[in-house]
Amino acid sequence: MNSLFEDLKEGLQEAIEFEKGRISAKKTTYMIAPVKEFNPSEIRTIRTAAGMTQTIFACYMGVSKKTVEAWEAGRSHPTGSAFRLMGILSEHKEQAISFFTVE
Repeated sequence: MNSLFEDLKEGLQEAIEFEKGRISAKKTTYMIAPVKEFNPSEIRTIRTAAGMTQTIFACYMGVSKKTVEAWEAGRSHPTGSAFRLMGILSEHKEQAISFFTVE
């Protein structure tokens, strides 16, 4: 395993070689999918499909139970990051739940 110094040294050497025209730059492009928004009934479906009560879902989402109740009743709406987490939970339930442990 390289040390931080070795990693920095290697990166600087690559930058010098690139500047001198000896190598081409590496380029990585990431495509971020748009955030899918869910309506109140879809939120409830995601929660129940994951086998979570409103209390456990609230803990998983990092919000209060009252917030989950409001989402499911349509009185308020989740933020983009909450929608993103719900999307992950709905599409990759096994992996998403693996981050959540019950004691």
